[in-house]
Amino acid sequence: MPVPTIEWKNNKVRIVDQTVLPHSLKFVYCNTARDMWNAIRTMKIRGAPAIGVAAAFGTYLGIKNSKNTFFRDLEKTVKYIASSRPTARNLFWALERMKKKAYRHRKEPVSRLKHILLREAKTILKEDTKICRKMGKFGSALIKTGERILTHCNAGGLVTARYGTALGVIFAAHAQGKKIKVYADETRPRLQGARLTTWELIKEGIDTTLISDNMAATLMAAGKIDKVIVGADRITRNGDTANKIGTYSVALSAHYHKIPFYVAAPLSTIDVNIKNGSFIPIEERHADEVRKLGSEYIAPRRVKVFNPAFDVTPAKLVTAIITEKGILRKPYYKSIKRAHERA
Repeated sequence: MPVPTIEWKNNKVRIVDQTVLPHSLKFVYCNTARDMWNAIRTMKIRGAPAIGVAAAFGTYLGIKNSKNTFFRDLEKTVKYIASSRPTARNLFWALERMKKKAYRHRKEPVSRLKHILLREAKTILKEDTKICRKMGKFGSALIKTGERILTHCNAGGLVTARYGTALGVIFAAHAQGKKIKVYADETRPRLQGARLTTWELIKEGIDTTLISDNMAATLMAAGKIDKVIVGADRITRNGDTANKIGTYSVALSAHYHKIPFYVAAPLSTIDVNIKNGSFIPIEERHADEVRKLGSEYIAPRRVKVFNPAFDVTPAKLVTAIITEKGILRKPYYKSIKRAHERA
């Protein structure tokens, strides 16, 4: 990613507006918690790790002008930012971390508390890039030169502060000189694969082919896919994984064709408080995302629409989970527990 997806700049948060890519590279500045809520909700910033960083800065923006009601304002801000989107674990992880940091220093003056929370948000931002680099290092060891990799949705620098999760693995392998080819699902209905993943891969000089979502199984059957690598928005303690809608279908096809299916995600995406995927809250988005393509209707305006943003891939379909603590394998409830103990 040539520019940071999110950064603290001129006492504001600057983010890449992902709704206008790949046609233009536009920045949006957030100066209030409401600005950040809107950026997350409208998917100007998206992807679990990036949303986590955004939530951390959003917390600071919500209390930066607070005086005598600091902790009341903090609680209000955390609750408000948490209402922006329900599925990505990193959003709630970051809010919990910011809140704990504040209460740990509750005896400090308000001016000092504000400084502490801003510093914590910057720390989360800085940590994100280091974590992604580590995931890239571990994950790239799974890739051999000449392999053909399928990915779904977008899990590159745009879903993190800069480097990426699933695409971070691919970037790392490419940097090592491994000659690889990537097939990118378009990812209906918002076309993150078509608009964002191909944009990132091409900029890195990686051999990239865009396919429609319903072509993946055909490619697998033809022997043209060696591995599948995707990101995640929330992983439960048994290894069930929520990711962009359509991921489950890809995992089923990969399982049938005996193709390894890998998930790349930081430990902050793993929700150890949730037993399995049936308890993951799945966001449902506006019907017009399906009825329309851009600004044009492609379906009757009154047709009913079911539009969940994510689906859940059962742990038994996941070959391994790539994290900053290494490659986690089955049984996931054991490997996830060990990884968190090492964190």
